[in-house]
Amino acid sequence: MPARPSRPVTDPAHLSGPTDPARLSRLAPVDPRGARLAAALSSLVLATVLVAAPAAWATALLAAQVALFGWGAARGAGATPYAVLFRRLVRPRLGPPVQLEDPGPPRFAQAVGLVCTATGLAALLGGASLAGLVAVGVALAAALLNAAFGLCLGCEAYLLVVRIRARRAGAPGGADGARG
Repeated sequence: MPARPSRPVTDPAHLSGPTDPARLSRLAPVDPRGARLAAALSSLVLATVLVAAPAAWATALLAAQVALFGWGAARGAGATPYAVLFRRLVRPRLGPPVQLEDPGPPRFAQAVGLVCTATGLAALLGGASLAGLVAVGVALAAALLNAAFGLCLGCEAYLLVVRIRARRAGAPGGADGARG
């Protein structure tokens, strides 16, 4: 299945979040290829945790991933070590991106990953191994969908929240003008 085309940040009609210029200037547009690399690396980490848990080193590895998601949620997906790795080592070997994406949805997706992995970490540390593994499995499934197919569940959730807010505020159709 081909990846869904991303929404260009340069076209305000396709921005999924508020188009406040001050907000956009604080967060750099996101290269979707970097987001997919980060999802692939996160998938490797989370799969390793699932295989090795509840070993202490696997719990420490999960704590590191929680920290990375927290970093991305707080500073934006483009500020994470995975994004730096992409910009410095991978992107120079590729051509320029066809389009860049609004940084809002990936940042929200980082927060969703943070919630899932932090829940898993808390459960593992609290002795609830099954609950911890389920939470990590949910995060792994979402990361794999993004890495393999370009389907970012957190980004889609962000768009849904924006549409619901727009409807409650009385705006017809939500953020992208779609009805339904």
